[in-house]
Amino acid sequence: MARSRGSRPDPAAPTRPCEAPNCPLIGEYRAPKDRSRLREYRWFCLQHVREYNLSWDFYKGMAPEAIEASLRSDTGWQRPTWPLGRLGHSRLDPELLRDPFGVLSGRAQPTRRAPDPAAPPPELRAALDLLELSWPTDSLALKSRYKELAKRYHPDVNGGDRSAEDRLKDINRAYSLLRHKLAGVQASAR
Repeated sequence: MARSRGSRPDPAAPTRPCEAPNCPLIGEYRAPKDRSRLREYRWFCLQHVREYNLSWDFYKGMAPEAIEASLRSDTGWQRPTWPLGRLGHSRLDPELLRDPFGVLSGRAQPTRRAPDPAAPPPELRAALDLLELSWPTDSLALKSRYKELAKRYHPDVNGGDRSAEDRLKDINRAYSLLRHKLAGVQASAR
């Protein structure tokens, strides 16, 4: 069963007048009558349902204790709840609550590892894998590997094969990315 939203007219609703005094429009929008009858509705035109919703206060007229009880009931989806330990468990096993890393106590310190100098930068890993190169690499090894793969996957060599052409496009992008990165590394080393 599809639920209609309050901002759209209910298409299944019979035609009825707006319940606002002296309003000649059709009551296409529904609003709950009160908190004890949420499935019974009043019908308004768009302007008057907006006004009604602005003034709607579910807790209006309730004592603070009743509001608290209602909020607690909603928190548990209107089901009974009880404190932990009243269902035959006299006490919790401390091993269940052991916190060796200090996460629960707030003592946890983020661990930061120094980047591995032998590991490739994350943005270059896919390009290096595609060209089957290891890190660190130099521009001569890169150029040599690029030429080898370009000859192997060139469309003229593969009879116009679309998959070879797509592979060559990927190789060209990877080569361009690595070439620019290596040029930046070499320039910063100077």
